[in-house]
Amino acid sequence: MTTIDTRPAPGTGTQETSTQTRHEHSWATESRHATSAGYVVYVRCTACGSHRVDLQGHREMPPAPLTRVVGSAG
Repeated sequence: MTTIDTRPAPGTGTQETSTQTRHEHSWATESRHATSAGYVVYVRCTACGSHRVDLQGHREMPPAPLTRVVGSAG
């Protein structure tokens, strides 16, 4: 699965603290559901616990993010 750079949600600030380091997310599928537009895939980063929702239009194509990265287990 590919990753993308995301912007912070409004009001969350852009400063990183010493406990929050930038990393390339390693997305793992939590669930996947068929829809008329393709598959909606709910993924979670195995390193920091952030979540994202992707859309996979065709089984042969990689999923594309529908949402920004949300939350963190940190």
